[in-house]
Amino acid sequence: MQTEKKDIRALTKEQLRDFFVANGDKAFRGNQVYEWLWSKNAHSFDDMTNVAKGTRQMLEDNFVINHIHVDQMQQSSDGTVKNAVRLHDGLVVESVLIPTETRTTACVSSQVGCSLDCNFCATARLKRMRNLNPDEIFDQVAAIDAESRFYHNRPLSNIVFMGMGEPLMNYNNVIKAIDKITSPEGLGMSPKRITVSTSGLPKMIKKLADDDVRFKLAVSLHSAIDEVRSRIMPFSENFPLADLRESLEYWYKKTKSRVTYEYVVWKGINDRKVDIDALVKFCKYVPCKVNLIEYNPIDDGEFQQADPEVIDAYIKALERNDIVAKVRRSRGKDIDAACGQLANKNEAAGV
Repeated sequence: MQTEKKDIRALTKEQLRDFFVANGDKAFRGNQVYEWLWSKNAHSFDDMTNVAKGTRQMLEDNFVINHIHVDQMQQSSDGTVKNAVRLHDGLVVESVLIPTETRTTACVSSQVGCSLDCNFCATARLKRMRNLNPDEIFDQVAAIDAESRFYHNRPLSNIVFMGMGEPLMNYNNVIKAIDKITSPEGLGMSPKRITVSTSGLPKMIKKLADDDVRFKLAVSLHSAIDEVRSRIMPFSENFPLADLRESLEYWYKKTKSRVTYEYVVWKGINDRKVDIDALVKFCKYVPCKVNLIEYNPIDDGEFQQADPEVIDAYIKALERNDIVAKVRRSRGKDIDAACGQLANKNEAAGV
């Protein structure tokens, strides 16, 4: 019975060096191969042109490179690009390139489907099939970096973990991917240009702080009233706002990095004065900024964009209390690439 080949990118550089020594080769060969896998983003062993043909064959006999494939790429009228990314086992996730005049941002996925049940999000309607591996997250970023260079003549400038899935429920793999993305031996990006967005898991937010991460933290808040938030995000009944507040105070105490609150305002749900007052109060616990996000419908009528005057009332109340607030207009809505819309409409997940 033939043994299934191991994904070579699951090996550390030291393990690669040990492999070559065990097979009668020099340890530095592991350094060469590691560079091809990460810095040069090789898709196959034949790409490794400075490695002898016999050595490449040995690698082929023992390993695979489970590289992603961009099956379908859609371009929005505003320049946004959405990738349908096929994984080695046939499952599909989506990632997005978001360009502006000054930057290009990659919005990447961390899970196939999602572990949580936010009612306003299309991805939450897909069951969680599995976590993404570090290399699968890395590959999404590398693919979008290539698209940024091709379409906009500049490298990728920012990364947000706001695609499919809850990043903190795939904690270890997300951290490993970010280590590769920020390493000089990987893509060499600054961790300060990376934002991990969570729906608010207090225990994992504290772990981020304890692990001394250097990237930015965003929290999908959407209400600072427990009853309202649990209507929007049912899972949050198990993670009350008092616990979330404590974890964010712990985060700031350890990291001195302010938090970004992602906040969508819906008609008849969180558009009252009491909702505004609760948000202002919550924002005073730790230094923060608020992104008020335009809602993107997902084919039902339960959630509707709030009236413009309500958004204005939120902005005025926040600014009156010296809280930085911005209205974020959604990009890529015409190709279902906007926030909350990623659900593989162009291809059913798992097909």
